[in-house]
Amino acid sequence: MNNVPLLLGLDYSDAFVQVCAMDEQANVVMNRACGNDWRELVAAVAGKGVVKRVAIEACSGAADLAEELVTHAGWHVELAHPHYVAKLKGSPDKSDFSDGRLLADLTRVGYLPVTWLPPAPVRELRQLVNYRQQLADQRRAAKLRVGALLREQRVKAPRELSRWSRGWIEFARTTTQLSEHARWIVNQLLEQLGELNKRIAQAEQSLRGATANDKIVERLLEQEGVGEVTAWVMRAFIGVFDRFKSGKQLSRYCGMSPKNASSGTRQADGGLIKSSNKILRATIVQAAHRLIRTRPRWATLAQSLRDRGNRRASSPPPWATAGCEKYSMK
Repeated sequence: MNNVPLLLGLDYSDAFVQVCAMDEQANVVMNRACGNDWRELVAAVAGKGVVKRVAIEACSGAADLAEELVTHAGWHVELAHPHYVAKLKGSPDKSDFSDGRLLADLTRVGYLPVTWLPPAPVRELRQLVNYRQQLADQRRAAKLRVGALLREQRVKAPRELSRWSRGWIEFARTTTQLSEHARWIVNQLLEQLGELNKRIAQAEQSLRGATANDKIVERLLEQEGVGEVTAWVMRAFIGVFDRFKSGKQLSRYCGMSPKNASSGTRQADGGLIKSSNKILRATIVQAAHRLIRTRPRWATLAQSLRDRGNRRASSPPPWATAGCEKYSMK
């Protein structure tokens, strides 16, 4: 048996996986397509050396394959961050052959931009959270269409009716201020809203079952301003809090810290980073606004930050370092 250490780069797709095997001197031992199955990948490199590390670019389905290789083949697999890998490629030409070789070479020299490989329960929780969010987006879009129709035909609801209350919905169904066709569209949209509400309730029930007895979710629900949806989103997309060395790292992962746009003697930031999960960032922003509205402590801090927002200072602004203490969720 060949005992040469091998570094593997796997370029994943649904149809097949491009496998590039490289030794520690950057010599390519093999670079060919294999079936999308962990057994075929193991068989492809059998006899060519001992697999030392494996790099696979994170994409839909890649995490499942990576977990199978770790569990069944015993390989050390690292997920590569697709955004940073794309920047490292540099070439205008793209092929599975070159992508596999780049991944193998990056893991060989230790430059692979590694991202976390979430376990199966966390990946499934992400699917549930994403599904609920899709339903919530559809509900919001339907509500906006109803509101647009009412505004277009200048419908005025009685002031005592709160928007989207049962009375308001009944008014929108039966009002004679709408034309015949507009009323039909509004009723169709309201029926769709009723169905979406049921499906969202079912999705939330599934989320409760998936997170029952989850210690991290229980700890999150104990935090001020954190409800069920916020806890589910944070558990799904952050996963394990202890994988971050500090609160500053966690803040950057959540997209809540500014980009550094400094050059020479000029010190500046370029707004919030945009590489985070959009659902996670939006949920944390909403939780922060809720705290500002309901808790005097956070309302006072928010006003203080607004008052100091236009001041130039040599030290970083307070919102750039707030909450940077280590945050453990053991």
